[in-house]
Amino acid sequence: MKTLADDPGQLPRMMQRLALLVSLTLVVLAVIAALVLVQGIDRQIDDVTRTHEVRNHARELTLSLIDAESSELGYVLTGEQHYLEVYRRSTAAISTRAKSLTSLTKHDPEQSARLAAIVDDIDQRMVELKRTMDLAMAQRMPEARALLLSSASAGPMTPMRLALEQFIGDESQKLHERNQSIDLARLWLVGAIVAALAGAVALAFVLFTRAQRDVRMLAQNRRLLQSENEALEAHVRERTQAVEEAREHAERERQRVEALLQDTSHRIGNSLATVSSLLGLQLLRSESHEVKQALEAARSRVHAIASGHRRLRLGDDLETARADEFLEAVLQDMATTLCDADGVSLVGEFEPILISARDATTIGILVGELVTNALKHAFPAGRAGRILVWLKRDATGVPTLSVIDDGVGIEGSSQPGEGGLGSVIIKQLAYQFGGVPAYERRLEGGLKVVVPLPGIEQQQAPN
Repeated sequence: MKTLADDPGQLPRMMQRLALLVSLTLVVLAVIAALVLVQGIDRQIDDVTRTHEVRNHARELTLSLIDAESSELGYVLTGEQHYLEVYRRSTAAISTRAKSLTSLTKHDPEQSARLAAIVDDIDQRMVELKRTMDLAMAQRMPEARALLLSSASAGPMTPMRLALEQFIGDESQKLHERNQSIDLARLWLVGAIVAALAGAVALAFVLFTRAQRDVRMLAQNRRLLQSENEALEAHVRERTQAVEEAREHAERERQRVEALLQDTSHRIGNSLATVSSLLGLQLLRSESHEVKQALEAARSRVHAIASGHRRLRLGDDLETARADEFLEAVLQDMATTLCDADGVSLVGEFEPILISARDATTIGILVGELVTNALKHAFPAGRAGRILVWLKRDATGVPTLSVIDDGVGIEGSSQPGEGGLGSVIIKQLAYQFGGVPAYERRLEGGLKVVVPLPGIEQQQAPN
């Protein structure tokens, strides 16, 4: 689990996230406060409207009471009909106004109770008015005037008008108190909105400043990275140039070493060819048949070794050679230099097997011995024929050297590969590669020598 000590940049990132969260929270709170403020204003408007209606209805009720009382007095005293019409309109308006006020004040229990008491008094007074008007309309004017002028009826509307005026004043006072409370709440809400927006603006400014600094740092780091990249590319170019020069130098050295090795092989081959020529001169001056045979065998073997050195071509690793190229060259050299091969054709079939450079000469000597033995024993007295030399993999994948001739073969009961120095040399050379030569008489004539060479691949250098 990472800690702040493991990642120094984690704390600034946490502070940025916290500042952003706080800024968003303040904005949300400001929006909520604005909604509450709007709702408060709506409630205040509704409250003012309702209070205005209550006051208007109360005043109209007061006026209707006055009109009812005035029309009663006028009709009883004069009997004129227009007072009766005014009375009827006033009594109807009193009932309507009373019901409206009751409906408007039902949410306020105190005002509703007060209004109920006033309405009860109004109802009682209206009963008395109706009794007086009934007497007047029945042309019982004396009784009606007596009832109107009775002490019980003196100034009956004054307490109700005063009660309604008090009711209107209390309603106005409550409206004023509610407006003050709403104004105070509105002031607090406005202050909260201003504070929230100011905090959000401050945090936004901090975040903006931080973002600008991060952008500047990012641009600076990008320029630094570009500079480092250019320096690295320059260093890589220098190193690449140095490596290329070193590779070219190594290639020149390899070519020089290869040339030296080739020159050394040619010098060794030429020296051995000189030895072979000296042996040939000695052969011409010798009179003993046995000495001539020994010198001829030695000269042939020295010539085979010289041919191997001259024909050796190393690969790019300077440690291996291709058997097909090397043995083809050796066979060509043998075909042009051995005097006994005038009527005999040498045919080679070789697979491109990689062999060690130190083993190539040995394999060349082995091929030379086998071919020399075939020329010596299979084609006497100028007999023509063919010698086929193979180096291929057998069915098990083991490189195998085969030399097949169509000569006279081996006469009598003598076993192939016994008795001569050449046979001993062939056995010793084959043993170096873990193989044993096998001699087979062919039914169609001639001899086949098969030499497995499993040690070639074990000893060859890697490609």
